[in-house]
Parts: sequence; structure tokens; C-alpha cells
Amino acid sequence: MSLLPPDPGRQRAVSGFRDGWPMDRDLEDALRRVIGGDISARADVLKRAGQEQDPTLLAMAAVLSGDREWLAKAEGQAASTRDRQIVAIASAHVAGDSDLVDALARDHLADYPDSLIVAWLAGG
Repeated sequence: MSLLPPDPGRQRAVSGFRDGWPMDRDLEDALRRVIGGDISARADVLKRAGQEQDPTLLAMAAVLSGDREWLAKAEGQAASTRDRQIVAIASAHVAGDSDLVDALARDHLADYPDSLIVAWLAGG
């Protein structure tokens, strides 16, 4: 309980539904399948990356293909801190900088422990 009155300029609460940007369930499933080693899911992610603008999808496409063009697109679409961090970690992975991947992944996973793509990149 606060002793001060609420600040009218402050957001009172955050709703995961209203204020969050949940990942498309099909996209999440495809990323989980890629992480699990499903070869057909890799093709699905690369195909979808050519049609969609999700920064996590584009970052995953860059990791799978090694194509930095996907990273440039992902950077342009990354609006949240989480998305920008995922793109930075994917970029370090594509560049082969495992020390940077580890350092960035540790920080990212401290704030976003549910980030499967980052946990996968850090483990690989």
C-alpha cells in the first residue's frame, strides 16, 4: 500500500492481452519445432520470413540461413527492447561471436526467461 496518491500520468496496470504483443501461435509452434530439430519447420520459417514482418521470425531466418539481409529487416521491425535484444543476439550468432552471444543472452534471459530462441542460441 502506497502512502502517496497515484500519479495520474502513470499507467495503472499492464494487461498482457491489451498491452502485450503475443506471438502468433503458429509462428511460436514453428520456432519451437525448429529448435527441436524439425527440418520441415526450418523451411516453413524461411518461407514465412519472406511474407511477414515479425522481428523474431526474421532473426530466426537469419540464424538458419546466415543471411544478414534478414537481420537488417529484423532491426527495422524491432520496436520493443525484447525484440531489439533478440536481433542483437541473432546478429552476434550469425557473426560467429559466441562470447558476445553468451553475454547478451545472460542479460536478456534475466529479464525474459521465457525467450526460447535466445536460450537456444546461447546453448548452441
